[in-house]
Amino acid sequence: MSYGKLAKIVVGVSALLSASLQHAFAQDEILRVSMNHARVLRLDRAVSKVIVGNSKVADATVADATTIVLTGRSFGTTNLVLLDADGNPIVDERILVSIDEGNTVRVFRQTERTVLSCTPNCEQHSQNSGDKEAQP
Repeated sequence: MSYGKLAKIVVGVSALLSASLQHAFAQDEILRVSMNHARVLRLDRAVSKVIVGNSKVADATVADATTIVLTGRSFGTTNLVLLDADGNPIVDERILVSIDEGNTVRVFRQTERTVLSCTPNCEQHSQNSGDKEAQP
């Protein structure tokens, strides 16, 4: 086998591996939404059904046939499935809802944790106690 043919084979295999790795990473991406914030998802095809795995974590609202508004309701992970009129999946993604870390302060007092949201004045966002009975 000549050097030129070997080089073409190596380049071809590298391109195939690169494409398959990009596809694998694209499938493993997570939609990130901050709690009590909305994120707009624009789609190429019209949506017929919207399914959210756990509606306590996130909510999805249809703005129009190709626009979905995803809202973070509580901390956690869930999934979002969007189907077209034929029942084919358009989107099947994991969702991570977390707090907007940009303007928060955490105060620890022994086993009690308080999270303050400071924009610009600090207000209590949540509070967790080490006592399991006291937790909401």
